[in-house]
Amino acid sequence: GTSRQIPQTIIIGVRKGGTRALLEMLDIHPNIVVAATEVHFFDWDENYVKGIDWYRSLMPFSYGNQITIEKTPGYFTSPQAPERIHDMNSSIKLLLILRDPTERVISDYTQVYYNRVESHKPVQLFEDIVIKNGALNTKYKAIQRSLYDVHMEKWLKHFSLDQIHIVDGNTLIRDPLPELQKVERFLNLPSRIMSSNFYFNQTKGFYCIRSDGRERCLHESKGRPHPLVNNTVLEQLYSYFREHNAKFYRMVNHSFDWH
Repeated sequence: GTSRQIPQTIIIGVRKGGTRALLEMLDIHPNIVVAATEVHFFDWDENYVKGIDWYRSLMPFSYGNQITIEKTPGYFTSPQAPERIHDMNSSIKLLLILRDPTERVISDYTQVYYNRVESHKPVQLFEDIVIKNGALNTKYKAIQRSLYDVHMEKWLKHFSLDQIHIVDGNTLIRDPLPELQKVERFLNLPSRIMSSNFYFNQTKGFYCIRSDGRERCLHESKGRPHPLVNNTVLEQLYSYFREHNAKFYRMVNHSFDWH
């Protein structure tokens, strides 16, 4: 009695915002099934040309009462993704998880840093990438990805605000349950995720998941320590994002506790 369904909900981003944590926590819910890997259907042309049947073939099997969710953080910053997703299903519900833009930039750098170290490639200090000739390097991709207002504008051309639920990534890490309950309500699902589904792991410093008699934490690549960043550089980043954040708050009728 199961079949593969095109997702009724997509986690569209943002990269290093907590998308994997959100997906794995939602996977606790009996009415949710999740795609195991990032599909990159709507943001990578070489995948998009394979067509919707190829996309469906990558989804898990589900029952009629279950919602299929996939997550690809690259969608949020992709110029093509909003229109392509709208063409597939104009009434789809979208989940967007965001965190403080400066924190997100540092986390983005940290992921690339560790990947380069593991591949024995040369690495640069954060400050040497972010500052060029004494000024903020606003062309740095990690900074571009944190301009939430710029990217959100593209999504709001194709979707109404009530189709996009924003999850506070900073809150999800500190106290997962209230954020997940908001998602349950947004998706019109019965309340099934409980506080007993989480326990705080002192070693890792964040919450892990307990469900179906099993305990699991996010992959060891998650929650890596960030480099200590020069205070002057931090202030430059805070200052640069301030106006973009204010514009974003107005767009979504909601404020966040960001610098």
